[in-house]
Amino acid sequence: MQHRIVFLDRGVFPFDLKRPGFSHEWIEHPTTSGDAVVERLKGATIAITNRVRLGRAEFEKLPSLKMIGVAATGYDHIDIDACRTFGIVVSNLRGWCDKSVSEHVFALALALRRNLSEQSRVARDGTWQRSATGSLLCIQPSKDLFGATIGIVGFGNIGRRVAALADAFGMHLLVADRKGSSNLRSGRIEFSLALQRSDIFSLHCPLNAETRGLIGAGELRCMKHDAILINCARGELVDNLALSVALSSGVIGGAGLDGLEMEPPSAGNPLLNSRHPNLTITPHVAWASEQAIEEFRQQLVHNLEAFVGGAPRNVVV
Repeated sequence: MQHRIVFLDRGVFPFDLKRPGFSHEWIEHPTTSGDAVVERLKGATIAITNRVRLGRAEFEKLPSLKMIGVAATGYDHIDIDACRTFGIVVSNLRGWCDKSVSEHVFALALALRRNLSEQSRVARDGTWQRSATGSLLCIQPSKDLFGATIGIVGFGNIGRRVAALADAFGMHLLVADRKGSSNLRSGRIEFSLALQRSDIFSLHCPLNAETRGLIGAGELRCMKHDAILINCARGELVDNLALSVALSSGVIGGAGLDGLEMEPPSAGNPLLNSRHPNLTITPHVAWASEQAIEEFRQQLVHNLEAFVGGAPRNVVV
């Protein structure tokens, strides 16, 4: 049997991909709008998607579709219940970018705690040249990570790697339980207490109905006035407008974000218009180290080959 493989949003990944070893036809599109999904997947046995949504309405019109290869770890854009109904296997990527994302967390934390954006500005804009001293301290002193408290919500592989790096920096660790949970798991503390006590609060939970908008105006008000929020998970975990207001009014000290509520973001996103010096945004690239990209290439094709070989791996459903 020759499989027809359609990659719906190949443009996310500007690097070469391995092709599977079984007989196949490979079709790829830079991106795919919702109204084009069915037409592009007609006759496909395997779909690959990073963020293109697939659900019951599409599956009803795609009888040939047998497998979805998620080109990511998160699969909130796939209707898992509908996949069960239609007998479609879904495989995702696991553990491929844990190191890259956890290091990106600390790249953001260090940049923000040490005021690197402002320090670079005064070194380049003539302020330092006009100074009478060789060492110029003209903005707020930086803060060490050593001795600071980091709160983590979402204690999977990436959360645990962040905790290990935090330990190497000599930080105190708080692991937050689920928001609103009344039955705390061992080693975890109440979500609101972690917010209140953390100098850095880092998000590593999946996006679902429970976590969408996890951090809003109320949660930001619970944080220390000089605390830093870091989100290297899904952008929708954080209310962008509430965060913009919190930064502008000094409710919290700063934020480091690898992604926003809508991606690509609209021109009117309040955070993109912010001039807050202690806000750093990267365009959803925490995953994109050379090593993680190679692991991505390997896992994606291995998932397809395992399915065709009759022993699916990394199965979500």
